[in-house]
Amino acid sequence: MKNFAVISIVAGTVAIIVSSSPGASPDQEKAFVDKYKTAFETRDAVALEAFLYQEGADPAILSFYKMMQSAEAGQKISKIELVELTAEDIKKATAPMDSPTGGKVCLTLKPTKKLIIKVERKDANGSSTSTTENFIADKDGKFFIPVPGPCK
Repeated sequence: MKNFAVISIVAGTVAIIVSSSPGASPDQEKAFVDKYKTAFETRDAVALEAFLYQEGADPAILSFYKMMQSAEAGQKISKIELVELTAEDIKKATAPMDSPTGGKVCLTLKPTKKLIIKVERKDANGSSTSTTENFIADKDGKFFIPVPGPCK
């Protein structure tokens, strides 16, 4: 009985900490997804770049992110969602990565979600589907795609 009481107190404390921890509301998440989708589909390069967290980013990687972000821009998104990170996502997001310019880089912000974008194209030559995944971090109540920079 004593163990049950201790477990109940710990569980209650954890629930209070989790529920009071800062995080985006469902309305903020929806607004972010809607804004990103609009920027993507209208090929708004300035708006798309504003989603990139550039502070501390490796310049070569930042250039690559900008290029990749606009590669499919202008296409119609068939599905876009902001999802929770899996244990595998967290492991990948926190591990140092090889930099294309040599050395190791890390994400400049700790991701809290993942943005999944699915684009389907159909034309006279056939059809294709592509899916893009980006880690998303919350900084000062705003969502960003963290761009890797030197590990700290």
